[in-house]
Amino acid sequence: MVTQITSFGRSGLYDWMMQRISAVVLSAYSIFIIGYLLLNPDLTYDQWSALFESTAMRVFSLLTLLSIGIHSWIGLWSISTDYLKATGVRFFFQSLCGLVMFIYVVWGVQVLWGL
Repeated sequence: MVTQITSFGRSGLYDWMMQRISAVVLSAYSIFIIGYLLLNPDLTYDQWSALFESTAMRVFSLLTLLSIGIHSWIGLWSISTDYLKATGVRFFFQSLCGLVMFIYVVWGVQVLWGL
């Protein structure tokens, strides 16, 4: 019962697929940012600011932020169910992780969209 409540997708296959999709998004974002930095060695604040003012970059960054949350939640959920056998400790750990990830996502949205 607890695993159904705290699991992201309630299905091992769904969680596996979300983990892989989020990894692809994180990889694409990392490659883009590294490529952008390498192609602009004399990068100024104005160029960097202009990059993140575009809606496409904000959406890509938001997708990456959500992917970080999904990827880390599934990973931490898997680790906690494998290594934390006491239900109370596991529930506390998963609740704390969920709260921290929620705070980071809300904070990231505020930073990205200037809310």
